Order: sequence, then structure tokens, then C-alpha cells
Amino acid sequence: MVDPPAGDTWVRCTRDPLAPGEAASWAVTPSCGGLVLFMGTVRDHAEGRPGVTEVAYEAYEEQVEPALWAVATEARRRWPELGRLVLQHRIGPLAVGEASVLVVATAPHRPEAFVAGRFLIDAIKRTVPIWKRESWAGGVDWGSCAEELTTPDAVPSPPRWPAHDHGPHHADDPHHADGARHERAGTVARDQAGIGAEAGSGRGH
Repeated sequence: MVDPPAGDTWVRCTRDPLAPGEAASWAVTPSCGGLVLFMGTVRDHAEGRPGVTEVAYEAYEEQVEPALWAVATEARRRWPELGRLVLQHRIGPLAVGEASVLVVATAPHRPEAFVAGRFLIDAIKRTVPIWKRESWAGGVDWGSCAEELTTPDAVPSPPRWPAHDHGPHHADDPHHADGARHERAGTVARDQAGIGAEAGSGRGH
């Protein structure tokens, strides 16, 4: 187990296995009700390359953590309400199914957590100097989907959830995902006065 940092941003470049459970537990704080975690794993194929058995990630190691910090800093500039952030990338040889990258974003409400989490992984892919070499049935070569590196401020923000989606669940709101789900499941109860009451929990996030 690696000791987490004292602050609210945890960046890490490592050859050790990533630990999503530890990262998520560390990221939880009383002020943030939304937490989004994304973890990328090695798959068994790539474009035009069936039968991938291993991916080796190589990097300018001394540049990786500063680049991860730059991504986190840009995320906080765009969404100042963000709480704790985790940005971790593994390097070295990884087998199929192993985790290569992990991001966690937290915020008081889920719309900001979701959009920031998407931005974190997009920006890591486009700004951090890490490359992969794939071993597959046809040989060994560098990944074919590499992009030219840019800076975090040049990475566009993903689409944001509708602003009204901060509030409590409403089973009669067709635009609200939880409301639609409860309505489809038939979990809307009506009391004797004929007032609609949601039978599910009142989760805010």
C-alpha cells in the first residue's frame, strides 16, 4: 500500500499494480457527494492486431508526474468546485486485463464529477509522454493510435450534464435518468391524498 498525499491531488507514475479501491476510499470527503472513477485495462486486441497478449508502457518517467499535475491543475481551473483528484498511470509490461491508468474525480454534485473525470482521462491520453508497445499474434510494434502531444489547456472540455440535474430525483421528470428509471420500474407510489411519492431512496448523487 502506498501512502496517499497530504493534499487533495494524488498523482503517481508507477511500475506497481494500481489500486482503485484505495484511490476511491482516499478520494471520499464530507463535502463531495459525487465520485467518478475510470480505470483503463489492457484488452486482447487493437486496431488490426488480434491476439494481443501484452502491452509495455514506456515513458520519460521524470516528465510523467509533472504532466499529470498539469492536467489536474487545468481541471481545477475549469471546475473550481472539484474536491480530491487521482491521476495514476502504470508503466512497464502489462498482461491482458491489468489496469494501466486510473483517474478519480470528486465534486459536490455529479455533473462536475462526470465531466471532470472524462476530461482527466482525455487529457492524460493527449498530454502525458507515455507510449505503448503491443505484442500480438503478428509481432511486436508501437501502438498505432498514438497522438501528437499537446498541452492540457488545448484539450476541449467534454459535454456537461444539464444544469438542472443537480437536484433531488423526480420520478415524473422524463429528462432525469433516475426519474425515468423509477418510472419504468413502476416504483412510484401514491398516498391516500393522491400525491405522488417516490418509493426509492432520495440519493442526491
